[in-house]
Amino acid sequence: MPFEFEKQNIKDVILIKPKVFGDNRGFFLESYKKSDFEANGISVEFNQDNHSKSSKHVLRGLHYQANPYSQAKLVRCVRGRIYDIAVDLRKESETYKKYVKVKLSEENKCMLFIPQGFAHGFVVLSDEAEIIYKASGEYNPEADRGVFWKDKDLNINWGIDFEPILSLKDQNLPCLSEVNLEEI
Repeated sequence: MPFEFEKQNIKDVILIKPKVFGDNRGFFLESYKKSDFEANGISVEFNQDNHSKSSKHVLRGLHYQANPYSQAKLVRCVRGRIYDIAVDLRKESETYKKYVKVKLSEENKCMLFIPQGFAHGFVVLSDEAEIIYKASGEYNPEADRGVFWKDKDLNINWGIDFEPILSLKDQNLPCLSEVNLEEI
């Protein structure tokens, strides 16, 4: 199997380590294989691919889409290094308000699978980072939502010792206590 699937401390959030075939010419890896993913509990039809580039110290997030436009994501950092964060916003979940933090990088080539019902964000640790990710649903601007990255209720340890660079939108996201959880 070309992947190692590593369950995280929140059910259904999975770190995926691809098998990398490398030599003096470079490397090859499979970044997605439907049959292997399904055999490991990821039965999601991906409908959109995204690619973002960010500078050092940029923090994007925490973002999600309201139902019925909720998205599962498969995130990979293809250039640079990031801390990637997935926060469980499923009110009925035993891990509600808990989060997973992993380092994704061009060196480790790992991917993070984030199921529907989670907010997602990342912070850039390298000079630049490029992230590609698959989403199970198409982006819908009317369903675009988020939670403030420094929400005291979530108490996320971002693992940074600098003030991140945020978009105006992300600076003004609501705290979880102000979010309509029925939309998630």
